[in-house]
Amino acid sequence: MNLRRLIAVSCVLLALAAPMPAFAATTCTASMTNLNFPATTGAISDASATLTVTCTTGALSLLARAKVNMCVSIFSGTDGGGTLNPRRMLNGFNDPLQMQLYTDAARSAIWGARGNATVPNFLPLQFDYAVPVLGGTQTLSATLYGRIPAQSALNAGTYSNRFTGALDTLIEFRYAEALLGDPPMPASCTTGGSVGAPSQFPFTVNGSVPNTCTLTPKPVPDLAFGNVPGLITANVDRTTAIGLVCTGRTPWQIGLNNGLNASGAVRRMRNAGGQFVSYELYRDSPRSLRWGNTLGSDTLAGTGSGTAQSLTVYGRVAPQTPNVGTYSDTIVVTVTY
Repeated sequence: MNLRRLIAVSCVLLALAAPMPAFAATTCTASMTNLNFPATTGAISDASATLTVTCTTGALSLLARAKVNMCVSIFSGTDGGGTLNPRRMLNGFNDPLQMQLYTDAARSAIWGARGNATVPNFLPLQFDYAVPVLGGTQTLSATLYGRIPAQSALNAGTYSNRFTGALDTLIEFRYAEALLGDPPMPASCTTGGSVGAPSQFPFTVNGSVPNTCTLTPKPVPDLAFGNVPGLITANVDRTTAIGLVCTGRTPWQIGLNNGLNASGAVRRMRNAGGQFVSYELYRDSPRSLRWGNTLGSDTLAGTGSGTAQSLTVYGRVAPQTPNVGTYSDTIVVTVTY
């Protein structure tokens, strides 16, 4: 038997059984909280959300490291109409509400998408972490800053834009691994190192415009019947106007009470001596529809447009024989919406 030959064969077999270095694929996933704006009637409204990204690399060796160069893109959204500037939300009537997304708290850098012709400003992220024998991971977070800019003529409703489709958000990355030492950071999210599997991070932007109405100016301008010399022998007709601004699609009713001196359903003005002059207020120029305060009956009804509306109050003092004096009354205007 040749002992030397047997030893040589054993050595060859041991060499063939030695483990070879192995690399593990790096994967990255992301999630975003929903962006929920406070209600607005046209003033600036700000909100923020949080992006969380985690990259994981399987076991390499005791001294291994991984580096990741990532681009995070946000597009127009499912309800965004294809435009990134301005972005928008829609309500159930497809009314638009402008909004924008930013990468900075000053809200000066729009968060866009890599390669987009209008807003190419993506969010860059870089990861650098150890990958020991059981594998390594690193989590980074970033803030999404949102703003609804000042705008007018808004319609009431609940608004949203869903960033939940395959083309609404995107993370792209390249990664580098080293069993020993420090690997170079990939040159960008699209060049250098190895390509990682892209993925999405669905979220929704929510906002609302409440039903609101405001009298403007407040108080309502006086209705002045003027001076009447002697007896009142013919109708004295005058008008004033109630200014109203309601968010669009807001149904409203305006009622007028009977004043301070009414006798039953008859409105009356009073002078300092306690005498009265009867008068009436109407919703129409022929003065056939009395303006009262019963909802759905004798109030004036309409729908907000988001802009100022002017509503005429038609007044009349019918012929009568008053005492000399200065007469007045106070009417309460009630807006129900």
